[in-house]
Amino acid sequence: MGVTPTFADIEAAAARVDGLVRPIAVAPAGPGHDPLWFALEFLQFTGSFKARGAQNFVRAHAAAETLPDAGVTIASGGNAGLACAWAARAAGVPATVFLPETAPAVKIGRLRDYGAQVRLIGPEYKQALAACREFAETSGALAAHAYDDTLIAAGAGTLMWELNARLPDIDTVLVAVGGGGLFTGTAVAAQHFGIRTVAVEPQGSRSLHAALAAGHPVDVTVDSIAADSLGAPNVSSMALAAAQHPSVRSLLVPDDAIRAARRQLWDSHRIAVEYGAATALAALLDTGSGPAYRPEPGERVCVVLCGANTDPSDLV
Repeated sequence: MGVTPTFADIEAAAARVDGLVRPIAVAPAGPGHDPLWFALEFLQFTGSFKARGAQNFVRAHAAAETLPDAGVTIASGGNAGLACAWAARAAGVPATVFLPETAPAVKIGRLRDYGAQVRLIGPEYKQALAACREFAETSGALAAHAYDDTLIAAGAGTLMWELNARLPDIDTVLVAVGGGGLFTGTAVAAQHFGIRTVAVEPQGSRSLHAALAAGHPVDVTVDSIAADSLGAPNVSSMALAAAQHPSVRSLLVPDDAIRAARRQLWDSHRIAVEYGAATALAALLDTGSGPAYRPEPGERVCVVLCGANTDPSDLV
């Protein structure tokens, strides 16, 4: 299990991945949406923010001479596996990625393009994770965790580190939550800069929300259109610790709002993202009973659009 990264860990990660990941791109939402901004992290290498944590993980282990010839292995809904395979290929070691059998074909295909060995195990992430752990024990491969790892979370936090430099006046950042790697890094960095974090989850995949209610991580049933990227059955302890800070708010959104947000991003902005990325924006949409998050007048908000590993054919 990972230890919650410090801001110093995020700064170290930023130095480690400098030149290896794409700098954050930002864009205003446009007329009628001021002062709303989008962080366009779906433009990142491998199509999601996961490239940051994967590079930090692999490069840190390479520098410490703890990166084995057997390479790395990871269980993933798809995005973490893509990033791990990409970073491993750049470091010259193999990657073996375990996915649920329900993983989208677009992600499986891209993994094979990166040269990864792909193994489809079980209907849910937890079965893939168990198989990954067994493989690491028997093969000698270094096991990476999709979200519950200090290096992974610190790498993800470089997004917020860069975002503050690009938009130093923002008040609030909205970010989607699955297992909590992106959220943890974002929240730690945001707290350092005095920025609020809004953690947004699908109603049918509420690992952080449930952990906050229970006071500890708990297993949840996953049933959401965004499950391929936000379908972790439980959140990490470090994500829970970050979420208990008073600057953090945890919200749930229905799948209908997620669908509407993804459609709005395409129709209004020509941005094609996966459902997990649209989840953060869904908190701002009024689907009949008011938005889940209503900014105060003049509040400067940035929505992190975290991934675009999707089949866009249903958008046209």
